[in-house]
Amino acid sequence: MTSNQGQSPEERPDRMEEACGVFGVYAPGQNVSTFAYFGLFALQHRGQESAGIATFEDDRVHLHKDMGLVTQVFNEDILETLVGDLAVGHTRYSTTGSSRVVNAQPAVVPTKLGPLALAHNGNLVNVAHLREELSKRFHDFVTTTDSEMIALAMGDEVNDGKGWLDAAVAACKRCEGAFSLVIGTPAGLIGARDTNGIRPLVLGVLPESDDGETRYALASETCGLDIIGATYLRDVEPGEMVWIDNDGLKSIKWAEAATRKLCVFEMIYFARPDSTMHDESLYTYRMRIGRQLAEENPNDKNLADIVIAVPDSGIPAAIGFSQTSGIPYAEGLIKNRYVGRTFIQPTQSMRESGIRMKLNPLKDVLKGKRVVIVDDSIVRGTTSRKIMRAIRDAGATEVHMRISSPPVTHPCFYGIDTDNQDQLIAATKSVAEISQHIEADSLAYLSWEGMLKATLQDTEGFCSACFTGDYPIDIPAHLRRSKLMLETANA
Repeated sequence: MTSNQGQSPEERPDRMEEACGVFGVYAPGQNVSTFAYFGLFALQHRGQESAGIATFEDDRVHLHKDMGLVTQVFNEDILETLVGDLAVGHTRYSTTGSSRVVNAQPAVVPTKLGPLALAHNGNLVNVAHLREELSKRFHDFVTTTDSEMIALAMGDEVNDGKGWLDAAVAACKRCEGAFSLVIGTPAGLIGARDTNGIRPLVLGVLPESDDGETRYALASETCGLDIIGATYLRDVEPGEMVWIDNDGLKSIKWAEAATRKLCVFEMIYFARPDSTMHDESLYTYRMRIGRQLAEENPNDKNLADIVIAVPDSGIPAAIGFSQTSGIPYAEGLIKNRYVGRTFIQPTQSMRESGIRMKLNPLKDVLKGKRVVIVDDSIVRGTTSRKIMRAIRDAGATEVHMRISSPPVTHPCFYGIDTDNQDQLIAATKSVAEISQHIEADSLAYLSWEGMLKATLQDTEGFCSACFTGDYPIDIPAHLRRSKLMLETANA
């Protein structure tokens, strides 16, 4: 169940939607709730439905979470009530569990050692089995999320006599799928990643405190560290768990058979362009895939007068495309960056005007021009078609679309909210048919090989199942049937 349940394909956002962002900080004597607030503020792009922070003051947990953006959920008065030595924060876009306040995180579970608070980015594929196991322990489920299942599993392990770290290891071993976790306890802070490291998690060091002690922070991306003045130390590795307390940092491998499979869409779109992966900003990678896209289409250099981007995610690739093709880059669409989740419905005439609430074309830039427009992906094609029409209405004589990723042909089961396969336009139409559907004069995608080549990393180290259908973690039959409509039909 997702937050988009009940929406028609035309109403749904026409792009891959990330699950959430997680943040944790251990800093006794410092204002941990403020650190968590700003960490979540920097990670807001990863989820705009709900936000929450839990802090630990000795054996007591202080929790506040609600629907809305970070700035809507928290204010100074609320943050002043969230006292303690460590904090766990979460900003959510639902992939398992509907968009309701009860499903907001962190998930807090009582145990005989005190409460734990868990923030989760990802998606479990064995949640039905895990829920069945937990039901036998007579749990009253508060939410409909897999994140609560992980927290309850860890709570059971504690209540069965394990310490915090051993309980977290045992809980992780019961989980299959994608998970990056930040877990607060009265004794310390835990960070953990699944054996494939599908969703990111980074570790940072805060500036040295007055007492000379080293303090640590965990975040989904390095931008969550930058905003609080923390220095990026390293990634939490696939199959690794870190324990942070007054004695410092401890690392263990909770799973030995770890194989890196970072979601390549983190590189292409999800993470902020100023976040660092593989020792460079993602802005640099996205410019490189734009250059690669141009190299794969050498005839494009005579195709158009200007290159524009779908802001903001398409901008670095469009600049790279411009540099290699020699076609000048220009801003042709202006984004309203203050459009968040609105509960006020636009009028029918506004809906018919298409994309203009979020993107408005610059008529004097586009009029009379042949245009190449670069975007990061096409999911259903509905937004792309509206953009094509808006650019033509602004006076462009030709509109050619270039996509800085391969065609999305398969749904994700690891923490990205995607349609069933029959709703993915590239699963049912050829490139030529998609071009006709979105009303482009031409369409070209980046090749799968080019996308991975541009990472400058071992190409085996990424999950690209949404492009290939090659899922690194086995998907149970009932989940496959729910989303892989075409494979089921052809079986």
